[in-house]
Order: sequence, then C-alpha cells, then structure tokens
Amino acid sequence: MEQDFETTTQVILEVDFKSTPKVLLVDDDELVRAQLQAAISAAGFKVEAVADGAAALAAMEKEFAPVVITDRNMPGMDGLALCRAIRERRFPGYVYMLLLTAHDREEDILAGLEAGADDYLSKRASSAQLLARLRTAQRILGLERSLKDALAEKRQLAMTDALTGAHNRRYFMRRLNGEIQRAQRVGGELSILALDIDHFKSINDRYGHAAGDAVLREFVRRIDENLPRRTDWCARIGGEEFTVVLEGTDLTGAAKVAERLRAATADTPMPSDTGLIPTTVSIGVATLKMSPGKGQASVESLLGMADDCLYASKENGRNRVTLPEPSNSSSDE
Repeated sequence: MEQDFETTTQVILEVDFKSTPKVLLVDDDELVRAQLQAAISAAGFKVEAVADGAAALAAMEKEFAPVVITDRNMPGMDGLALCRAIRERRFPGYVYMLLLTAHDREEDILAGLEAGADDYLSKRASSAQLLARLRTAQRILGLERSLKDALAEKRQLAMTDALTGAHNRRYFMRRLNGEIQRAQRVGGELSILALDIDHFKSINDRYGHAAGDAVLREFVRRIDENLPRRTDWCARIGGEEFTVVLEGTDLTGAAKVAERLRAATADTPMPSDTGLIPTTVSIGVATLKMSPGKGQASVESLLGMADDCLYASKENGRNRVTLPEPSNSSSDE
C-alpha cells in the first residue's frame, strides 16, 4: 500500500501541466462564439468552435477534444443534453466539460453538474476566470493522462521478465491459451519450442551470477534477432528455461527455427564482463494441428510434449533439437 502511494505521488510530481489540450467551444451565438474563441486561442489553446450540440458530437467523433465548453441554452440539443450524450460515449480519454451560461442559480448549477459537467461558469464572469478554469482542466487532464500511462506501464511490467525483457510465464500461459483457442476455432497449426540453456548452474558457479545474468539477457537478444516473423515471440518461464511460440507454423518450419536458435547460441560465445562464455542450448519442439471446431488441447498438454522432446535432447548429449515422434504429434485428424 505504501509503495503504491509513493508511485502515485511520483506520477503527480511528473505531470506535464504545460501540454495544452484541444478545446471544443459550443455556442449558438456567433458573436459570443467568436469572442470566446479569440480569447482561448490567445491563451495558447487550439480551439474548434461549433454552433450546436449535434455539431459538437460530430466534431468529437472526427477529432477528439479533451475540453468542451458549451452554452446551456441552444436550439435542438442543449448544453445539458450534450453533457449527457458525451458521458454516454466512449472517447480516447476523459472529457472535461465546462458549462458557460447566464443561468447561474443554484438549481441551474446543480442540474448542470448532475448532467455530467465538471464546472459551471456564468457568462458574466471575466475572461480571466474562464482561462483560470481552463488551467484547472489542463492540470486535471494532465494528471489523468499520467495516471493512465503509469497503469499501462504497470500492466506491461506484470507481463515482463525484469531481467531479460522477455515475456514472463504469466504472459505465456495467457497468450498461448488464447492462441490454442483460436486454432481450435478457425483451424491451423501452432508450434512451440522449449529451450533450456545447458549447464547453466556451472556458468553461474564458474563465472558468477552477474555473468549468468548477462548470458540470459544475450540469449533472449539472440532469440529475438533470429525469429523469422514479428508474430513469433518468446517467454522466460523460469530460471534458464524459455519458450518460443510460432503461430501458424508446422513442424518442419518449427524445426528450422529451432536449429537456427541452437546455432545462434552455440556458434558465438556469450559476452559478459568476465569475458566470453561458451554456451549451448537444448531444444524440444511440439506442434498442434487443428481443424475448425474439432479437437481439444491445452497449454499444459502442448508444453508437456515440448518438454518431453527437450528432455530427450538433454539425455542425448545436449546442444541439439529433438522433434516429436510422428505418433506423438498433436492433431485432431
């Protein structure tokens, strides 16, 4: 709890309050609209002005504006209806709405706030007050954007291995399960590679854990460098164990990728602060072949087949690729 509080506080401190959001101005009085547009533009805001609520919604769909300043009384869709309509729609970010009107009795203010407005300002107020409210909107939107970015970063970190930058086991299980479900629904082939760095404990014992970490990072870099397509991806599922997922790839294609990764590891020693470290990897391959709407498979079963082949690679001398026996390949046909 304390860590989350500190993170949130840091986000607040890092908010860029100087970024000026676009303002959408809605007023049916052409003269008032022109005066307000000139004043807001002079303060450094990009402004788009429209004459009614329907035009405002059309403008928002065409180009999002985080700040909406609207008159309350307008023909057709009035300001209250516009506030409610905006709150009912989904936009890329929060919309800060300011009602600007001559009706400033308490019941008018409450009605505006209940309709979804964030602020309410009398038309009799000075331009200075309006610009001060806009600066408030700017600060709130800056905070909202920063918090959103921080949450997105936390979600990314929750699915990423901190040491190597590869996806972690949680991401692997979730994403692969989705890929298997897709294959079961529309058909196709899906292959995975189970990779285990040979004698990794000996690397740590001989060269130190810092060197072992460098080997892991370089290993992931070489995997990424040698995967043939952007849709192929790897994950670290524990220690020196990794998986590679090859979407839409048959056993023959998976075997070629596996051999490429084996050679990329064995042919050139891994760099570290203690020098070059000779490294090899053992690999097991598994392929799932599905027809639409037929067959059943799971992450565990597919990974189990790849692990069996990986174990065979280890047993037969390491630094090799093992494919499943034809009778053990996973297929619904």
